Amino acid sequence: MNKKQKKMLTRIVVAAVLLVALHFVPASGIVRFVLYMIPYLIIGYDILIKAGKGVRNRQAFDENFLMAVATVGAIALGLTGSGDYTEAIGVMLFYQIGEWFQSYAVGKSRRNISELMDIRPDYANIEQDGTLTQVDPDEVEVGTVIVVQPGEKVPIDGVIVSGASSLNTSALTGESLPRDAAPGDEIISGCINLTGVLKIRTTKEFGESTVSKILDLVENASSRKSRSEAFISKFAKIYTPAVCYSALALAVLPPLVRMLGLGLAAEWGVWIYRALTFLVISCPCALVISIPLSFFAGIGGASNAGVLVKGSNYLEILSQAKYVVFDKTGTLTQGVFEVSGIHHNALEDEKLLEYAALAESASSHPISKSLQRAYGKELDRSRVTDIQEISGNGVIATVDGIQVAAGNDKLMKRLNIDCIPCHHVGTIIHMAIDGKYAGHILISDVVKPHAKQAIAALKQAGIQKTVMLTGDIDRVAEQVAGELGIDTVYSELLPADKVEKVEALLREKPEKAKLAFVGDGINDAPVLSRADIGIAMGAMGSDAAIEAADIVLMDDDPLKIAKAIKISRKCLRIVYENIIFAIGIKLICLILGALGIANMWLAIFADVGVMILAVLNAIRALFVKNL
Repeated sequence: MNKKQKKMLTRIVVAAVLLVALHFVPASGIVRFVLYMIPYLIIGYDILIKAGKGVRNRQAFDENFLMAVATVGAIALGLTGSGDYTEAIGVMLFYQIGEWFQSYAVGKSRRNISELMDIRPDYANIEQDGTLTQVDPDEVEVGTVIVVQPGEKVPIDGVIVSGASSLNTSALTGESLPRDAAPGDEIISGCINLTGVLKIRTTKEFGESTVSKILDLVENASSRKSRSEAFISKFAKIYTPAVCYSALALAVLPPLVRMLGLGLAAEWGVWIYRALTFLVISCPCALVISIPLSFFAGIGGASNAGVLVKGSNYLEILSQAKYVVFDKTGTLTQGVFEVSGIHHNALEDEKLLEYAALAESASSHPISKSLQRAYGKELDRSRVTDIQEISGNGVIATVDGIQVAAGNDKLMKRLNIDCIPCHHVGTIIHMAIDGKYAGHILISDVVKPHAKQAIAALKQAGIQKTVMLTGDIDRVAEQVAGELGIDTVYSELLPADKVEKVEALLREKPEKAKLAFVGDGINDAPVLSRADIGIAMGAMGSDAAIEAADIVLMDDDPLKIAKAIKISRKCLRIVYENIIFAIGIKLICLILGALGIANMWLAIFADVGVMILAVLNAIRALFVKNL
């Protein structure tokens, strides 16, 4: 609870105590009026000031104006009639209780998000002359080696130069389990170093680091309003003046009709009281407050699950998603080529891998790197001579005085060596040692652990069609799609072809159904922008993809897509519940008020009670663990 909320709570308690105490004070006339004005002004002075400012600025029609007119009118009726000012003070008191409750609820929602996103580093450590100096992260240049001690946040993206540790990534990914990090690993800002001291060479400036981009996304999310929020804003602008004029008509027209048309007593007091009750009932607080709060809580709940939504409009669109289109490499697969088999080898597996890794040791190609990783030992490059790299074929080198050839079937044909074809899908590295075929090594992209589960979860969530787009050859694409259970696959596509396929899918889908595209690479940026909703992999995805996307998955787990859809649908369900509930109760109470059946106390429930219930319902959007 902040100072402002504590001050308001004190005013509420003091006003309530005084209101109760005045029931036992025998006073009448002007003395009674003055005594009752003390709690009224204690609880309502700020509302009266705001209402006055609104009138002065020609923006009178808001809830402050409605409450001021209703309560001042009730006081005027008390002065001219029964001398009862309790209703006027009660209306203002309960309105302020509702406002305090709403302020507390919004504050709690904001705190949950700010605690979750409390990842902005205050400083970066740079080692100078054997001592650590704290500097502003903005001042650290790319390529600088920074030191992160146990318990500190990683301030800037980089690569670990030395040290090993466990990292708490829960604020970024929603993962509760720590991740191990070792030299050579990429590390993103916002993680908390748990154990060892790490030295990290920065690869980005602070402004371009993950932590800065996340904070920017969260800070700007509220500026992108959904259609529901835009509707409520327009509704309030039309609704408030309409009810003010309706209340005026209710106060004036029936007495005039009674007096001039029917020859009856005007009963001005009765109809003015009904008009004032009508005003209190009509206050649109529940809608104006609970709808934006529902979206804010939904974005907070998604962030808690490691899904960053750039605006409430994207949350609304995601809830309508029926088609999900995937890029393959880096999205459904890890984008890391690994040795997945050694076949028909004339030597031991480890020996064949050693020859392959040494022959490829001078190459920076991903396949060469995967061979070196699979071998797993330090390479003595002095053992390798006469390296000859043949573009589109492979490598020929001399290892320990023996000729080693590693490449595709074209290389084997070039050397007049018969090779054995592989029946598995992937990249095949045929090996020839000293002019004789020695077997082949199968290298393939590894499917992400949760990829198959993610596709099943999407179908369970009501997604009508899953599609995969890839530049890979048909055989590889069909195998991955079949393994994961994807409905349709398009292979051997260039980046421009992917855009064309998405365009075609957008044309063929039902009008109300939305299409989501999930990708991670620079070449996915145009498609992410073109889809109804773009979802990017945030941990290893390219900056261009993250920039173009509407939603970012912070741990690259495709299983989070189904969760994000469920969160968005829960949020929209809460929004519609609040709209129907608030408008329905208001209409019933407005009719009762106009007929004279509802009094000020029912009006208080229609305003404050509905607002509190709607706000409580909105806060449910924060809780997403069991979705």
